[in-house]
Amino acid sequence: MDHMVNTVRPYNWGSTTAIAELTGVEPDGTPQAELWMGAHPTAPSLVRRHGASRPLNQVIEEGPQAELGDPVLRRFGPRLPFLLKLLAAETPLSLQVHPDLAGAAAGHKRENSQGVPLDAPHRNYPDDNHKPEMIVALGSFEGLCGFRAARDCAELLDALNVDRIRQHGATLRSEPEESALREVFSAFLTEGTSLVDDVARAVAREARNVGPHQAAFCGYDSIAQAHPGDPGLLPALMLNHFRLAPGEGLFLGAGIPHAYIRGLGVEVMAASDNVLRCGLTSKHVDTQELLRVITFQAAPVRVLHPTATDTNNGEAMFGTPVDDFRLSVVRPDPHRGAVTLDSLAPQILLCAAGTVTVTGPEGEIALPVGSSVYAPAGEPVTVAGKGAVYRATVDVSFP
Repeated sequence: MDHMVNTVRPYNWGSTTAIAELTGVEPDGTPQAELWMGAHPTAPSLVRRHGASRPLNQVIEEGPQAELGDPVLRRFGPRLPFLLKLLAAETPLSLQVHPDLAGAAAGHKRENSQGVPLDAPHRNYPDDNHKPEMIVALGSFEGLCGFRAARDCAELLDALNVDRIRQHGATLRSEPEESALREVFSAFLTEGTSLVDDVARAVAREARNVGPHQAAFCGYDSIAQAHPGDPGLLPALMLNHFRLAPGEGLFLGAGIPHAYIRGLGVEVMAASDNVLRCGLTSKHVDTQELLRVITFQAAPVRVLHPTATDTNNGEAMFGTPVDDFRLSVVRPDPHRGAVTLDSLAPQILLCAAGTVTVTGPEGEIALPVGSSVYAPAGEPVTVAGKGAVYRATVDVSFP
Protein backbone atom coordinates (compact mmCIF):
# COMPACT_ATOMS: atom_id res chain seq x y z
CA MET A 1 0.00 0.00 0.00
CA ASP A 2 1.32 3.43 -0.97
CA HIS A 3 0.40 7.00 -0.18
CA MET A 4 -0.25 8.78 -3.49
CA VAL A 5 1.12 12.13 -4.62
CA ASN A 6 -1.37 13.39 -7.18
CA THR A 7 -1.39 16.03 -9.91
CA VAL A 8 -3.82 18.93 -10.14
CA ARG A 9 -4.96 19.76 -13.68
CA PRO A 10 -5.40 23.56 -14.05
CA TYR A 11 -8.07 23.71 -16.77
CA ASN A 12 -9.64 27.14 -17.09
CA TRP A 13 -13.13 25.94 -16.08
CA GLY A 14 -11.86 24.77 -12.70
CA SER A 15 -12.69 26.20 -9.30
CA THR A 16 -10.09 28.42 -7.66
CA THR A 17 -11.06 27.21 -4.19
CA ALA A 18 -12.93 23.84 -4.05
CA ILE A 19 -10.05 21.35 -4.35
CA ALA A 20 -7.72 23.53 -2.29
CA GLU A 21 -10.25 23.81 0.52
CA LEU A 22 -11.01 20.08 0.48
CA THR A 23 -7.33 19.14 0.61
CA GLY A 24 -6.45 21.79 3.19
CA VAL A 25 -4.18 23.79 0.88
CA GLU A 26 -4.19 27.57 0.68
CA PRO A 27 -5.80 28.63 -2.63
CA ASP A 28 -3.37 30.41 -4.96
CA GLY A 29 -5.99 32.06 -7.18
CA THR A 30 -5.47 29.75 -10.16
CA PRO A 31 -8.16 27.34 -11.44
CA GLN A 32 -7.83 23.79 -10.13
CA ALA A 33 -10.16 21.64 -12.20
CA GLU A 34 -9.20 18.03 -11.51
CA LEU A 35 -7.02 16.04 -9.12
CA TRP A 36 -5.95 12.83 -10.88
CA MET A 37 -5.41 9.59 -8.98
CA GLY A 38 -4.14 6.68 -11.01
CA ALA A 39 -1.68 5.58 -13.66
CA HIS A 40 -2.75 7.64 -16.66
CA PRO A 41 0.48 8.43 -18.57
CA THR A 42 -0.51 12.10 -18.98
CA ALA A 43 -0.33 12.73 -15.23
CA PRO A 44 0.43 9.55 -13.24
CA SER A 45 0.35 9.58 -9.47
CA LEU A 46 3.61 9.06 -7.63
CA VAL A 47 4.02 6.20 -5.15
CA ARG A 48 6.92 5.32 -2.88
CA ARG A 49 8.79 2.20 -3.93
CA HIS A 50 12.24 1.04 -2.82
CA GLY A 51 12.96 4.34 -1.13
CA ALA A 52 12.08 6.53 -4.12
CA SER A 53 8.98 8.20 -5.55
CA ARG A 54 7.98 6.56 -8.83
CA PRO A 55 5.16 7.13 -11.35
CA LEU A 56 2.47 4.52 -10.81
CA ASN A 57 2.27 3.66 -14.52
CA GLN A 58 5.96 2.71 -14.50
CA VAL A 59 5.50 0.58 -11.38
CA ILE A 60 2.66 -1.28 -13.09
CA GLU A 61 4.58 -1.71 -16.35
CA GLU A 62 7.49 -3.30 -14.48
CA GLY A 63 5.32 -5.73 -12.50
CA PRO A 64 1.87 -5.97 -14.06
CA GLN A 65 0.92 -9.32 -12.56
CA ALA A 66 1.86 -8.32 -9.02
CA GLU A 67 0.17 -4.93 -9.27
CA LEU A 68 -2.96 -5.77 -11.25
CA GLY A 69 -3.58 -9.43 -10.46
CA ASP A 70 -4.38 -12.18 -12.97
CA PRO A 71 -8.08 -11.33 -13.63
CA VAL A 72 -7.40 -7.66 -14.44
CA LEU A 73 -4.26 -8.43 -16.43
CA ARG A 74 -6.09 -10.97 -18.60
CA ARG A 75 -9.08 -8.70 -19.16
CA PHE A 76 -7.45 -5.30 -19.67
CA GLY A 77 -3.77 -5.92 -20.33
CA PRO A 78 -0.86 -4.37 -18.40
CA ARG A 79 -2.58 -1.10 -17.43
CA LEU A 80 -4.74 0.19 -14.61
CA PRO A 81 -8.16 0.23 -16.33
CA PHE A 82 -9.61 3.18 -14.40
CA LEU A 83 -8.77 6.74 -13.39
CA LEU A 84 -10.14 8.35 -10.22
CA LYS A 85 -10.52 12.13 -9.97
CA LEU A 86 -11.71 14.97 -7.84
CA LEU A 87 -13.52 17.28 -10.27
CA ALA A 88 -14.28 20.90 -9.39
CA ALA A 89 -16.17 22.93 -12.00
CA GLU A 90 -16.66 26.65 -11.50
CA THR A 91 -17.82 27.30 -15.07
CA PRO A 92 -19.43 24.91 -17.59
CA LEU A 93 -17.33 22.24 -19.32
CA SER A 94 -17.59 21.36 -22.99
CA LEU A 95 -20.64 19.56 -24.31
CA GLN A 96 -19.28 16.13 -25.22
CA VAL A 97 -19.86 12.47 -25.94
CA HIS A 98 -17.69 9.34 -25.75
CA PRO A 99 -17.49 6.39 -28.17
CA ASP A 100 -18.20 2.77 -27.37
CA LEU A 101 -15.37 0.22 -27.33
CA ALA A 102 -15.77 -0.91 -30.95
CA GLY A 103 -16.03 2.68 -32.22
CA ALA A 104 -12.96 3.75 -30.27
CA ALA A 105 -10.88 0.87 -31.62
CA ALA A 106 -11.99 1.55 -35.20
CA GLY A 107 -11.44 5.30 -34.90
CA HIS A 108 -8.00 4.88 -33.36
CA LYS A 109 -6.96 2.45 -36.10
CA ARG A 110 -8.31 4.75 -38.81
CA GLU A 111 -6.49 7.84 -37.54
CA ASN A 112 -3.29 5.84 -37.13
CA SER A 113 -3.52 4.72 -40.77
CA GLN A 114 -4.06 8.34 -41.79
CA GLY A 115 -0.88 9.36 -40.00
CA VAL A 116 -2.60 11.69 -37.53
CA PRO A 117 -0.16 12.33 -34.64
CA LEU A 118 -1.41 11.11 -31.26
CA ASP A 119 -1.09 14.61 -29.81
CA ALA A 120 -2.62 16.43 -32.79
CA PRO A 121 -5.33 18.91 -31.67
CA HIS A 122 -7.71 17.55 -34.32
CA ARG A 123 -7.27 13.92 -33.23
CA ASN A 124 -10.55 12.33 -32.05
CA TYR A 125 -9.18 8.96 -30.90
CA PRO A 126 -5.80 9.13 -29.14
CA ASP A 127 -6.39 5.61 -27.79
CA ASP A 128 -8.51 2.54 -28.57
CA ASN A 129 -10.58 2.47 -25.39
CA HIS A 130 -14.10 3.51 -24.48
CA LYS A 131 -14.67 6.08 -21.72
CA PRO A 132 -17.67 5.29 -19.52
CA GLU A 133 -17.64 7.46 -16.43
CA MET A 134 -19.43 8.16 -13.17
CA ILE A 135 -19.70 11.33 -11.11
CA VAL A 136 -20.70 11.36 -7.43
CA ALA A 137 -21.49 14.75 -5.91
CA LEU A 138 -19.64 15.97 -2.83
CA GLY A 139 -21.86 19.07 -2.74
CA SER A 140 -24.60 20.34 -5.00
CA PHE A 141 -23.62 19.32 -8.54
CA GLU A 142 -25.30 20.60 -11.71
CA GLY A 143 -25.09 19.50 -15.32
CA LEU A 144 -26.74 18.25 -18.50
CA CYS A 145 -27.14 14.61 -19.51
CA GLY A 146 -28.98 12.84 -22.32
CA PHE A 147 -31.80 14.02 -24.55
CA ARG A 148 -35.06 15.38 -23.30
CA ALA A 149 -38.23 13.79 -24.64
CA ALA A 150 -38.98 15.45 -27.97
CA ARG A 151 -42.19 17.10 -26.79
CA ASP A 152 -40.54 18.40 -23.64
CA CYS A 153 -37.76 19.81 -25.79
CA ALA A 154 -40.31 21.48 -28.07
CA GLU A 155 -42.04 23.11 -25.09
CA LEU A 156 -38.74 24.49 -23.84
CA LEU A 157 -37.86 25.91 -27.27
CA ASP A 158 -41.32 27.48 -27.58
CA ALA A 159 -40.90 29.17 -24.20
CA LEU A 160 -37.92 31.10 -25.60
CA ASN A 161 -40.20 32.78 -28.17
CA VAL A 162 -37.43 33.06 -30.78
CA ASP A 163 -38.89 33.02 -34.30
CA ARG A 164 -35.96 31.25 -35.94
CA ILE A 165 -36.28 28.13 -33.78
CA ARG A 166 -40.08 27.72 -33.96
CA GLN A 167 -39.73 25.35 -36.91
CA HIS A 168 -37.60 23.04 -34.78
CA GLY A 169 -40.36 22.81 -32.18
CA ALA A 170 -42.73 21.76 -34.93
CA THR A 171 -40.28 19.08 -36.10
CA LEU A 172 -39.94 17.71 -32.59
CA ARG A 173 -43.72 17.41 -32.28
CA SER A 174 -44.50 15.93 -35.68
CA GLU A 175 -41.72 13.47 -36.57
CA PRO A 176 -40.68 10.17 -34.93
CA GLU A 177 -38.65 11.02 -31.85
CA GLU A 178 -35.25 9.63 -32.84
CA SER A 179 -35.25 11.19 -36.30
CA ALA A 180 -36.60 14.48 -34.91
CA LEU A 181 -33.86 14.69 -32.29
CA ARG A 182 -31.22 13.96 -34.92
CA GLU A 183 -32.60 16.53 -37.37
CA VAL A 184 -32.86 19.37 -34.87
CA PHE A 185 -29.56 18.58 -33.16
CA SER A 186 -27.76 18.51 -36.53
CA ALA A 187 -29.35 21.82 -37.54
CA PHE A 188 -28.30 23.46 -34.27
CA LEU A 189 -24.67 22.44 -34.81
CA THR A 190 -24.51 24.54 -37.99
CA GLU A 191 -26.32 27.70 -36.84
CA GLY A 192 -24.59 31.07 -36.86
CA THR A 193 -23.66 33.46 -34.06
CA SER A 194 -26.66 35.77 -34.56
CA LEU A 195 -29.14 33.04 -33.60
CA VAL A 196 -26.97 32.03 -30.64
CA ASP A 197 -27.05 35.63 -29.39
CA ASP A 198 -30.85 35.81 -29.77
CA VAL A 199 -31.27 32.57 -27.87
CA ALA A 200 -28.84 33.67 -25.14
CA ARG A 201 -30.91 36.80 -24.52
CA ALA A 202 -34.09 34.75 -24.37
CA VAL A 203 -32.50 32.25 -21.99
CA ALA A 204 -31.42 35.07 -19.66
CA ARG A 205 -34.99 36.40 -19.69
CA GLU A 206 -36.57 33.03 -18.92
CA ALA A 207 -34.06 32.34 -16.16
CA ARG A 208 -35.71 35.21 -14.27
CA ASN A 209 -39.27 33.95 -14.85
CA VAL A 210 -40.91 31.36 -12.62
CA GLY A 211 -41.94 28.35 -14.68
CA PRO A 212 -41.44 24.61 -15.19
CA HIS A 213 -38.09 25.11 -16.96
CA GLN A 214 -36.66 27.91 -14.79
CA ALA A 215 -33.95 25.77 -13.18
CA ALA A 216 -32.84 24.55 -16.60
CA PHE A 217 -32.84 28.06 -18.03
CA CYS A 218 -30.64 29.21 -15.14
CA GLY A 219 -28.18 26.47 -16.11
CA TYR A 220 -28.32 27.41 -19.79
CA ASP A 221 -27.81 31.06 -18.83
CA SER A 222 -24.61 30.04 -17.01
CA ILE A 223 -23.48 28.33 -20.20
CA ALA A 224 -24.30 31.35 -22.36
CA GLN A 225 -22.38 33.68 -20.05
CA ALA A 226 -19.35 31.40 -19.85
CA HIS A 227 -19.28 30.73 -23.62
CA PRO A 228 -20.69 33.83 -25.36
CA GLY A 229 -21.51 33.24 -29.02
CA ASP A 230 -20.70 29.51 -28.82
CA PRO A 231 -23.10 27.47 -31.00
CA GLY A 232 -22.98 24.68 -28.42
CA LEU A 233 -25.64 26.58 -26.47
CA LEU A 234 -28.28 25.48 -29.00
CA PRO A 235 -27.83 21.68 -28.79
CA ALA A 236 -27.42 22.06 -25.01
CA LEU A 237 -31.08 23.16 -24.88
CA MET A 238 -32.07 19.65 -25.97
CA LEU A 239 -30.47 17.93 -22.98
CA ASN A 240 -31.89 17.07 -19.57
CA HIS A 241 -30.84 19.43 -16.81
CA PHE A 242 -29.96 17.77 -13.49
CA ARG A 243 -28.85 18.60 -9.98
CA LEU A 244 -27.26 15.98 -7.74
CA ALA A 245 -27.40 16.22 -3.96
CA PRO A 246 -24.30 15.23 -1.97
CA GLY A 247 -23.74 11.48 -2.23
CA GLU A 248 -25.85 11.01 -5.36
CA GLY A 249 -24.25 9.68 -8.54
CA LEU A 250 -24.73 9.61 -12.29
CA PHE A 251 -23.36 7.09 -14.79
CA LEU A 252 -22.55 8.24 -18.34
CA GLY A 253 -22.26 5.56 -21.00
CA ALA A 254 -21.18 5.65 -24.63
CA GLY A 255 -23.07 7.94 -26.99
CA ILE A 256 -24.72 10.03 -24.26
CA PRO A 257 -24.22 13.79 -24.69
CA HIS A 258 -23.42 15.57 -21.44
CA ALA A 259 -21.84 18.64 -19.89
CA TYR A 260 -21.06 19.53 -16.29
CA ILE A 261 -22.03 23.06 -15.29
CA ARG A 262 -20.74 23.51 -11.76
CA GLY A 263 -19.93 21.58 -8.60
CA LEU A 264 -17.45 19.34 -6.79
CA GLY A 265 -17.51 15.59 -7.15
CA VAL A 266 -15.64 12.31 -7.23
CA GLU A 267 -15.33 11.03 -10.79
CA VAL A 268 -14.19 7.62 -11.97
CA MET A 269 -13.79 6.56 -15.58
CA ALA A 270 -12.19 4.05 -17.87
CA ALA A 271 -8.62 5.05 -18.70
CA SER A 272 -9.16 6.88 -22.00
CA ASP A 273 -8.85 10.34 -23.58
CA ASN A 274 -11.40 9.77 -26.35
CA VAL A 275 -13.75 12.78 -26.37
CA LEU A 276 -15.95 14.12 -29.18
CA ARG A 277 -17.07 17.67 -28.47
CA CYS A 278 -20.32 19.32 -29.55
CA GLY A 279 -19.42 22.84 -28.46
CA LEU A 280 -18.80 25.09 -25.44
CA THR A 281 -15.10 24.78 -26.16
CA SER A 282 -12.27 26.24 -28.17
CA LYS A 283 -11.04 22.71 -28.93
CA HIS A 284 -11.62 20.65 -32.05
CA VAL A 285 -15.25 19.87 -33.00
CA ASP A 286 -15.78 17.14 -35.61
CA THR A 287 -19.49 17.37 -36.43
CA GLN A 288 -19.66 14.36 -38.75
CA GLU A 289 -17.87 12.01 -36.37
CA LEU A 290 -19.96 13.30 -33.51
CA LEU A 291 -23.19 12.50 -35.34
CA ARG A 292 -21.95 8.95 -35.95
CA VAL A 293 -21.24 8.38 -32.27
CA ILE A 294 -24.10 10.11 -30.47
CA THR A 295 -27.20 8.15 -29.42
CA PHE A 296 -30.41 9.96 -30.37
CA GLN A 297 -32.66 8.43 -27.78
CA ALA A 298 -34.54 10.41 -25.16
CA ALA A 299 -34.20 9.17 -21.58
CA PRO A 300 -34.65 10.70 -18.14
CA VAL A 301 -31.67 11.29 -15.87
CA ARG A 302 -31.20 8.23 -13.66
CA VAL A 303 -29.75 9.31 -10.35
CA LEU A 304 -27.81 6.57 -8.55
CA HIS A 305 -27.69 5.91 -4.83
CA PRO A 306 -25.19 3.51 -3.26
CA THR A 307 -26.45 0.15 -2.05
CA ALA A 308 -24.98 -1.60 0.98
CA THR A 309 -22.82 -4.59 0.09
CA ASP A 310 -23.53 -8.10 1.36
CA THR A 311 -20.62 -7.85 3.80
CA ASN A 312 -22.51 -5.23 5.83
CA ASN A 313 -19.24 -3.59 6.75
CA GLY A 314 -20.11 0.03 6.09
CA GLU A 315 -19.43 -0.17 2.34
CA ALA A 316 -22.11 0.85 -0.19
CA MET A 317 -21.68 0.42 -3.93
CA PHE A 318 -22.82 2.41 -6.96
CA GLY A 319 -24.04 -0.02 -9.61
CA THR A 320 -22.65 0.34 -13.15
CA PRO A 321 -23.04 -1.70 -16.36
CA VAL A 322 -19.27 -1.81 -17.04
CA ASP A 323 -16.42 -3.72 -15.42
CA ASP A 324 -13.59 -1.23 -16.04
CA PHE A 325 -14.27 0.24 -12.61
CA ARG A 326 -16.36 -0.21 -9.50
CA LEU A 327 -17.00 2.72 -7.17
CA SER A 328 -18.19 2.45 -3.60
CA VAL A 329 -18.25 4.62 -0.50
CA VAL A 330 -16.96 3.29 2.80
CA ARG A 331 -18.16 4.92 6.01
CA PRO A 332 -16.09 3.61 8.91
CA ASP A 333 -17.46 4.13 12.39
CA PRO A 334 -15.55 3.56 15.65
CA HIS A 335 -18.62 1.81 17.11
CA ARG A 336 -18.66 -0.73 14.26
CA GLY A 337 -14.92 -1.33 14.10
CA ALA A 338 -12.47 -1.24 11.21
CA VAL A 339 -13.66 -2.05 7.69
CA THR A 340 -11.61 -4.68 5.86
CA LEU A 341 -11.40 -4.35 2.07
CA ASP A 342 -10.13 -7.38 0.16
CA SER A 343 -9.76 -7.31 -3.59
CA LEU A 344 -8.36 -9.44 -6.39
CA ALA A 345 -7.87 -6.14 -8.23
CA PRO A 346 -5.89 -2.99 -7.45
CA GLN A 347 -7.74 -0.31 -5.53
CA ILE A 348 -7.49 3.40 -4.77
CA LEU A 349 -8.98 4.86 -1.60
CA LEU A 350 -9.79 8.58 -1.39
CA CYS A 351 -10.79 10.22 1.89
CA ALA A 352 -13.62 12.70 1.23
CA ALA A 353 -14.67 13.49 4.81
CA GLY A 354 -13.58 12.93 8.39
CA THR A 355 -10.37 11.43 9.71
CA VAL A 356 -9.42 7.86 8.84
CA THR A 357 -6.46 5.54 9.02
CA VAL A 358 -5.74 2.88 6.40
CA THR A 359 -3.71 -0.17 7.42
CA GLY A 360 -1.99 -2.62 5.10
CA PRO A 361 0.48 -5.47 5.52
CA GLU A 362 3.39 -3.05 5.89
CA GLY A 363 1.87 -0.54 8.28
CA GLU A 364 -0.69 2.22 8.51
CA ILE A 365 -1.20 5.55 6.75
CA ALA A 366 -3.19 8.45 8.17
CA LEU A 367 -5.54 9.64 5.45
CA PRO A 368 -6.69 13.25 5.84
CA VAL A 369 -9.45 14.66 3.64
CA GLY A 370 -8.40 14.89 -0.02
CA SER A 371 -5.57 12.35 0.23
CA SER A 372 -5.46 8.86 -1.22
CA VAL A 373 -3.68 5.52 -1.14
CA TYR A 374 -3.07 2.84 -3.75
CA ALA A 375 -3.10 -0.88 -2.91
CA PRO A 376 -2.03 -3.52 -5.45
CA ALA A 377 -4.17 -6.56 -6.21
CA GLY A 378 -4.50 -9.12 -3.45
CA GLU A 379 -3.39 -6.76 -0.69
CA PRO A 380 -6.11 -6.41 1.95
CA VAL A 381 -6.45 -3.09 3.73
CA THR A 382 -8.52 -1.95 6.68
CA VAL A 383 -10.09 1.46 7.17
CA ALA A 384 -10.70 2.81 10.66
CA GLY A 385 -11.86 6.11 12.11
CA LYS A 386 -14.94 8.09 11.15
CA GLY A 387 -15.63 9.63 7.76
CA ALA A 388 -16.28 8.85 4.10
CA VAL A 389 -13.79 7.05 1.86
CA TYR A 390 -14.42 6.50 -1.84
CA ARG A 391 -13.04 3.22 -3.14
CA ALA A 392 -12.27 2.68 -6.82
CA THR A 393 -11.38 -0.80 -7.97
CA VAL A 394 -12.33 -3.31 -10.70
CA ASP A 395 -15.24 -5.73 -10.67
CA VAL A 396 -13.52 -9.07 -11.32
CA SER A 397 -16.77 -11.05 -11.59
CA PHE A 398 -16.65 -10.69 -15.40
CA PRO A 399 -16.78 -13.89 -17.48
